[in-house]
Amino acid sequence: MRPSTALLAAATTALLAATACSPSGEEPAEGELITVTAGVIPIVDVAPVHLGVEQGFFSDRGIDLRLEAGSGGAAIVPGVVNGEFDFAFSNVASLIVAREQGLPLVALGNGATSAGEQGADFGGVFVLDDSDVTGAADLEGLTVAINNLNNIGDTTVRQSVRVDGGDPGEVDFVELPFPDMPAALETGQIDAVWAVEPFASVIREAGHREIASNFVDTHPDLSVAAYFTSEDRSARDPELFEDITAALAESLTYAEANPDEVRRILGTYTEIDEQVIERMVLPRFPEEIDEESVRTLADLMVTDGLLDSEPDLDALLP
Repeated sequence: MRPSTALLAAATTALLAATACSPSGEEPAEGELITVTAGVIPIVDVAPVHLGVEQGFFSDRGIDLRLEAGSGGAAIVPGVVNGEFDFAFSNVASLIVAREQGLPLVALGNGATSAGEQGADFGGVFVLDDSDVTGAADLEGLTVAINNLNNIGDTTVRQSVRVDGGDPGEVDFVELPFPDMPAALETGQIDAVWAVEPFASVIREAGHREIASNFVDTHPDLSVAAYFTSEDRSARDPELFEDITAALAESLTYAEANPDEVRRILGTYTEIDEQVIERMVLPRFPEEIDEESVRTLADLMVTDGLLDSEPDLDALLP
């Protein structure tokens, strides 16, 4: 059974209840804002949408956007399908898998993109400073911690191993929450970790070494995450979703042009230490999903057995 089967079961149940739970689509009175709910995760990547609310990019288009924190994609995807959320945020690999399993999801626009620089991305593979590992190929036969099995983490780490001349099939991946990774690395429970910010900065500042930038090895402009909705929800309110998409694009553009604002707003919805916020590497926030990068990721997912066949990305991507 694939790890994503539980997500599929939960979302399928949600789909059956969608008629009863979905927003009514009633028109608000003149001058009233339309309430829209978005499912987000309290991480660095969603800073643009928080800034968009603060800057009025949504309210200027008649939208009262309510941001609700979810624990992760396993909860957020069913929430979109059953109408609890009008749209949400998730990594691209999860959306590809969900769509291929029959969930009617469509991407609205980009969420976060690799910083594109080796050794200076917002995620990477780390080992202890005194480890014998000098490159990704040396991970053969070793244990690497990632936050979710069969997802964007192990797919991109395998590509780093491949690029460095190693056999990705010889790497042993284990699932571990990001907050537990620094301690697990230091106590020798695992040989390496794939971590993203702010945990990447915590590991760097403890003196440990980054041996691969796995997003960059996959594609220098890798679209790591996206905002998405369901086909039914967007079809019922096409004009509303045009406005939502436009406001998201404006939010991303603002965040890309104002990194200091990104760092400032992180303190309002995360518990990241202020000093870490000031030093950590931020993602990039272009408006559009890089389709080539997503196709590269999807091809790797097929190669590594996460998908049985080439996915229909035309149905998912905007």
